[in-house]
Amino acid sequence: MIIRAATAEDAEALAAIYGHHVLYGFGTFEEEPPTAAEMESRRAAVAARGLPYLVAEADGKVLGFAYAGPFRPRAAYRYTVEDSVYIAPEAVGRGVGRAVLSAVIAACEALGVRQVVAVIGDSGNAASIGLHRSLGFIDAGVGRSFGFKHGRWVDIVWMQRSLNDGDATPPSGPGIALSGS
Repeated sequence: MIIRAATAEDAEALAAIYGHHVLYGFGTFEEEPPTAAEMESRRAAVAARGLPYLVAEADGKVLGFAYAGPFRPRAAYRYTVEDSVYIAPEAVGRGVGRAVLSAVIAACEALGVRQVVAVIGDSGNAASIGLHRSLGFIDAGVGRSFGFKHGRWVDIVWMQRSLNDGDATPPSGPGIALSGS
């Protein structure tokens, strides 16, 4: 398995993987799968900010993806990102999520990011919660019944991981771009 930057040529695979989670899971609160063109637009917006959008690939097939996007658009959030990770159903449990999310975290650390936030759909999402815990994320709270999907109320689980001394020291760089270049 290799981890590499996602490209426009990955849009169909990204849409297929994410679309599965939209239709059958609670990890995202979207209810209609985005098209490949929309996924490419989203990927390009992340890349335009200089943030990592990575895929895990084996034998020429994309098995999963992860990326870091701005947490919120206000300037004071420029040292915080929100991660997302989605794995093809046939690749779950094979270390794909750990590999691709670890690479995103390393890239964020190299960019001077101080906090990585995970907003995990569904308090019963043991796989994503466990993955984040195993990578050093700590619990930051639960939002009860924030979404309604597939006929039920769905919680969100907030987790976070500090990078580069977290809040122990002031930041030295400009932070991440909050709008595309």
